[in-house]
Amino acid sequence: MSGTPRLRSAYPSTPNSGQRLPNSYGGGKGVSEPRVPLQVLSGPPQDPQAPLVPFSLVDAPSQRLYITFFYLGLTVWRLWDHQRLVSDDSDSLWLFMKWVAIDSVFLYGLPGLKVPWLQWSATTMTILFAVHAIADAVLMFRIPIPVEAWLVAFTRLFYDRELAVSERRVKPATILQNSSLILGKQIIHILPEGSAMLNPEQAPYCIDTVTTSVDLPIRVNQTNPISIELLRIDLDTNLNETITINPKEIRKLKKQAEKRFLHHEPASPRLLQYAVKQTGLYRLQKVVDESKLEVQRRLSDALVVRCPSASIKTVPENKCMGDLSNFHLRVDATAPIIVKYSKIVKGEERGRVVLSIPPENLASPLVRQRTSGALITGNPAANVDVSWARTQSTDIPLNESLGVIGDWEYSIDEVEDGCGNRVTYNNSHLVEFYRQRQISTLPLRQKFSVHERPKAYLQGCDSQRPLRVPKGKSIRLPVEIGQIRPNELDHGAHSFKFSYQFTPSADILPNQEHAKNASFADFQLGNNAASHEISAPGLYTLRSVQSAFCAGEVLEPSSCLLSNPTEPSLNIDSQTIPDRCAGNSVGLTVDLDLTGTPPFRIAYIIRRRGGHVTPEVKETDLLHTQLEFRPAHSGHYTYEFLEISDSVYKEPRSLRDQIFVLEQDVKPPASARFLDPYPNRKTCIGEPVSLGIQLMGDAPWNLDYEIVHQGRRHKRKLDAIDTSIFTLTTDELSNGGEYSVALTAVTDRAGCKVSLEQETKIEVALQRPKASFGVIDGHRTILALAGRPVKLPLRLQGEAPWTVTHRKQNSDDLITSQFRNSNPDIEVREAGVYELVTVNDATCPGNLDAALNTFKVDWIPRPQVRMSESALVELVDDKFIKRDICEGDEDAVELSFTGTPPFDVEYDHEREPERGQRSTNTKKFTAGIRLASVRMDSSIAGLHRYKISKLSDLSYSHDRLSFVPVVVEQRVQARPAAAFFEGGMTYKYCKEEEAGGENVPISLQGKPPFLLEVEIRHHSSAKPEVVTIPNIETNRYNLHIPHRLLALGTHVLRIRKIKDANGCHRRMGQEAPAVHVNVAEVPSISALEALTDYCVGDRIAYTLSGSPPFNVFYTFQGQERKASSKTTDFRRLAEKPGEFTITAVTDQRSAECKAHVQITKTIHEMPSVRVSKGRTASVDIHEGGEAKILFEFGGTPPFEFSYTRSSNPPKGKKPQILETKSDVSYEHTKTVLASDEGIYEVVAIKDRFCAFSTQKVSRTSGQKLLTYR
Repeated sequence: MSGTPRLRSAYPSTPNSGQRLPNSYGGGKGVSEPRVPLQVLSGPPQDPQAPLVPFSLVDAPSQRLYITFFYLGLTVWRLWDHQRLVSDDSDSLWLFMKWVAIDSVFLYGLPGLKVPWLQWSATTMTILFAVHAIADAVLMFRIPIPVEAWLVAFTRLFYDRELAVSERRVKPATILQNSSLILGKQIIHILPEGSAMLNPEQAPYCIDTVTTSVDLPIRVNQTNPISIELLRIDLDTNLNETITINPKEIRKLKKQAEKRFLHHEPASPRLLQYAVKQTGLYRLQKVVDESKLEVQRRLSDALVVRCPSASIKTVPENKCMGDLSNFHLRVDATAPIIVKYSKIVKGEERGRVVLSIPPENLASPLVRQRTSGALITGNPAANVDVSWARTQSTDIPLNESLGVIGDWEYSIDEVEDGCGNRVTYNNSHLVEFYRQRQISTLPLRQKFSVHERPKAYLQGCDSQRPLRVPKGKSIRLPVEIGQIRPNELDHGAHSFKFSYQFTPSADILPNQEHAKNASFADFQLGNNAASHEISAPGLYTLRSVQSAFCAGEVLEPSSCLLSNPTEPSLNIDSQTIPDRCAGNSVGLTVDLDLTGTPPFRIAYIIRRRGGHVTPEVKETDLLHTQLEFRPAHSGHYTYEFLEISDSVYKEPRSLRDQIFVLEQDVKPPASARFLDPYPNRKTCIGEPVSLGIQLMGDAPWNLDYEIVHQGRRHKRKLDAIDTSIFTLTTDELSNGGEYSVALTAVTDRAGCKVSLEQETKIEVALQRPKASFGVIDGHRTILALAGRPVKLPLRLQGEAPWTVTHRKQNSDDLITSQFRNSNPDIEVREAGVYELVTVNDATCPGNLDAALNTFKVDWIPRPQVRMSESALVELVDDKFIKRDICEGDEDAVELSFTGTPPFDVEYDHEREPERGQRSTNTKKFTAGIRLASVRMDSSIAGLHRYKISKLSDLSYSHDRLSFVPVVVEQRVQARPAAAFFEGGMTYKYCKEEEAGGENVPISLQGKPPFLLEVEIRHHSSAKPEVVTIPNIETNRYNLHIPHRLLALGTHVLRIRKIKDANGCHRRMGQEAPAVHVNVAEVPSISALEALTDYCVGDRIAYTLSGSPPFNVFYTFQGQERKASSKTTDFRRLAEKPGEFTITAVTDQRSAECKAHVQITKTIHEMPSVRVSKGRTASVDIHEGGEAKILFEFGGTPPFEFSYTRSSNPPKGKKPQILETKSDVSYEHTKTVLASDEGIYEVVAIKDRFCAFSTQKVSRTSGQKLLTYR
C-alpha cells in the first residue's frame, strides 16, 4: 500500500509502522536525528505510536472509511431523534444529555485508535466537541435557525427582486440608486487672454457701382478692444497703408454687435462689422484692449475686389442659315473666372454652358487649397505682389454655326470670380433694382434672327415654252421664290433683289444662247414692288437673287423666251341650204378662215326681222371651221360677225371695218323633238307616261309616232296641233319591260311631211315593289335576350335602292331606312310588335302584304327569385322577416325562380352576433329546378341577414341594374344561459352575517323574465333541495339563500334549468358549474410603523392575523389592486409616488369575509435636481470673471443640496474633489455665481420629505437626513 503511486493532489501515503512519527500533540521535531545503535533486548520491541488495529489487518484508508460510516450512522440516528422529538414531544433534556455523552465518547476516543490523519490536538478536539454540543442543543431543544433567511440573503447576491406597490417585481437598486435624480454638471474654464480675428469665415467680398462698401467682420473673444489697426495692400500699386479704428468707432461697432447678440450669453464672441469702400487685401495688424495690452491675433486675410461683371459685344442680329454667330463675351473679374451662359433657340432652351478661365501663368493662391485664412506669406509690410487679385478683362469668342432658322438668343446667367463672389444676371429682382436706381447695365443678351437663303426660278416659262405677249404689251417676269417660311415675312425678309441677262430676239444665237452684247438689269420685288414687267421680245435669264439679309441661289428653269405673235384675223365664205320638199332656203353654211394663236373666240349676232337679236360666240382651236345656221322659225335673218380674239390677244378686235354681214330669208321645214334631255325613262306598271315635245315649222302640225314593246308596234297619230310645245300622254302601260316611243313624221301647214328620227326609251317595272318580314325558325316572332339588339329579316322585291318605313305598334314614331340589298335586316332594341308602313324602290311605290308586314319581338324573361308570404314570413320594408327561432333549431326558407333553369344563386350571409364582430360570408349554389330550399343558420345567436345578391340562369348572366336583391332576415335567439359570476368558487361568508341569509350573484343571459331552477346540496346530505325562481326580470339575479336551507359546513349550489321569455330553455347537467358556501372568521391587518409619509424606495410593512394565505386589497394611484401573502407579514417596496391605502383583507378560511380597513400611506417622489438643464455645460470665463450655475429642483420645498467642485483632469484621469458646499433653496430654481475653475455637480439633495445622495445616507426618526464625509 505504501508504494502505490499517487497524484500530487492525493492524500499523502500512509506511514510505515516501523517509521518513527512525531508526537501527535506537538512532541516531535521536523528533522530526524542520527541513528544510535540500540542494545539488543531479549523480547520484541514495543512501538507506542502503533495503531490499535494493526495496518496488516485493516489498512489506514479502510479504517478512515469505516470511521466515516460510523459517524454518518450517528448523524442519522441524531436526526431521527430530532424528528421523533418533533412528533412525540419527548424529553428534550434527556436527549440532549444523551447525544452530548455519545459525542464526547466518540470524539475523545477517536485519537486512541491512532489512525493517521485522525489524531488531532487537544484544542481541535475541544472545538469539535463544542460544535457538536451546540448542534445537539439546537436539534433537541428545537431552537429555530434562519436557514431560509440565509438562503434568501445568498440568493439576493445574484437575483435581487422585490414586490412593489404596483404588484410587479422590481430591482430595489434601480429605485434606490436612481441616477436620473441628479443630472447635469457645469464645467468652468478660465480662458487665456482674449483674441481677435479678421474675416473668421473667410468670406469673399466685392464692391461695384451698386455695392459701394462692404462690412469686414472682426471677431473679438473675451476682450474689449480700444484700438484696432488694419493693413491694406492696394491691388493696383501693391502699396500698403494702415487703417486705424479709433475708440469712438469701436464703441459704435460694439453697440451694433450687442444688438445682434441680444439673446446670447455675455461671454459669447462678438462680430464687429467695419465698413470699407476700397478694394485691397486687408489684414488685422494690431488690436489693443482696455488694459493697454496687445490682443492675440489669429492670422486671416480679407480680400476685397471689384465685383465680377460680364457683357456681350453685340453684333448685327440678322444672320443667314449656316453663318457663324461670331460674337464675344467680355468678362471683368479676378481670375480664375467661371461664366455661365444659356442659349435659347426658337423659344426652347438648348442647355447651359459653363466656361472656366484660369489666371495668367496659374500664379494665384486662389487656385490652391488653403489650410489657413492667410492669402499671402511673409511680411505684408514689405513689397508684396498682389497682382493676381486684380481685375482681369477677358474676351471670349463664341463661334457657332447657326443651322436652325428662327430666333436665337444668348444670355449671360452668372459670373463668379476666384474669390467666390457671384453675380447672377437672371434675377428679376436685381434687374428691377437696377431699373429703379437708373443704373445702366452692359448688354447681357445677344439675339439673332436666322433667315432662310432664298431660292428663285422661273415658273411656267422656259426655252421650249416661251411667253407670248401682244405687241406693245408687257408681262410679269414669272419669278418664283421657293422655301420661304411664313415667319420670314414677319422679319421683313420679303424684299428680294434680282439680276437678269437679256438678249433681243434678233441677236439670239442659233443654239438659243445669249449673244455677247447681251445686257444685264436688276429689279426688286417685295415691299412696294409687287412684280417686274417685261415687254421686249428676246431671251431672259435669271442670274442672281438676294433677300434683305441673305444671298440666294437660282434654280432651273432660269431662262425664258418672250415673243410677239401675229394678230388674229378672219375671212368668211357662205352657201345657202335649200329645202328638198318645197325648194325654200332653210339655212346658211358659213366657212371661217382664221389666223393667229388658237384658241380663237369669234363673237357674232343673229338678228330676225321683227324679232329679237341673239348674240352668239364661237370658240375653236382650228384655223378653219364652219358654222351652220338653221333657224326654227320663218323670217328674214341677218348674221353679223363683230369681234375676234385669240390666246395672246385676249382683248377682242373689232371686225366692223371689214363688214362681215350675211342676210337670208328662211322658211324652215317641219320638225319635232323630245324636250326631255334624258332619253331613258322609268315608270311603274299600269301607269301612263307623259312626254314633252317641241314642234318647229308652220302650225298646225300633224304628228305620227309609234310605241314599240316586245316586237309589237302600235302606231298613233295626232292631228291639228296648234302649239309648238305640247305633252304627249301614252295609254296605261300594263305590261312590264322596255317601251320605245318614236316620232316618225311631222306635217306642217304646207303639207310637207318630214320623217323624224326622235326616239326615247321607257323602262316599265315588271311589278310593283313589295316588302315583307322574313321568318326566323319558321316564325315571325322571336324570343331574344333583353337589352341586346335584334335583327328582323326583310324581304324586298323591286329595283334597288328601297326606302322602307316601319314603326312599333302603338307608337307614332316612323323610322325610315334605305337598303340596297334585297334581304336586309332591321335592328330593334325594344320588345313589341313591329309593322311595315311603306315601301318604295328606285322607281315606284310598293305594296305591303298585311299578313306579312308584322313581326313580334319578345324578351326571354330574366331570372327572378321570389318568396311567398306566409304565417312564418312577413314582408316589411322590402325585406322578408322570418319568425325567430332558438339557437340550434332547424329552419329553412323556400325560394321560387322564374327564368331558364339551371339557376346560379349567390347570396351574402351576414351575421350580427349579440357578442363579437359582424361577419359576412358569401355562398353560392345551383338550383336545377324552379324551386330551392336554403337552410337557415342557427349556430350563432344574433341577427342573420340573407341577401340574394346575384342571380343568373342559362340565358342571362347577372345584371346588377335589373336585378332586385331579395333580403331575408331572421333573428336567432340565444338559448338562455345562467352561470355563477364566480363559478367553482367557495363563498366564505362571515359568521356574524349568517343570520340574515346569503346572496349568490348569478348572471342570466337571454330575454327576461326568466324561470330558474337551482339545487342546494349540503356535504353531509345526499338529497338536494330544489328551488324554483320564476319571473326574474333582470339579467343579474342575486340568489338569496334562506337561513333554513343553510347549515354549518360547506354547501354546493348548482343551476339545473333556465328558460327565458322567447321560449328557449337550457337544461344543465351535473357538469354545470357550481359554487360552495361556508362560514369563516374575519382576519385583521395593522401597520408596523406609525409613519404616514414615505419616500420612493422605502418599504411599507404590515402584520396580518388570521389563517394564511391572505388576500390584501388596496388602492394605489386611484387603481384598485389585490395582493396575496403566504405569511403573516405583508411588505411592499414603494416604487412610485402616490396614495397607498389598504382597504380590506381576507384569509384562507373565507375569501369573502373581508375586513374593511382604511390605512393610508403617502409615498412621495424623490427630490431631483438638474444642473444646467440636465446637460454637461461648459463655460469659458476670464480670470476674475463669474459664471452662473443654474440649479432646478423637483419635489416639495424647501430644498437642501450639496455640490462639489472638482478639478478639470486631463484626458484619461479622474477628477479630484476640491471642495464641497451646501445650500438651501425655498424655490424650485436657484442660481449660484462661481468664479473658480472646475467641475460643479450636485452630490446630495433633500426636500421636505425625502432625500437622495450619492454619498452615505442614514435613517433617523423616519426621515432621510444627509451626512457628509
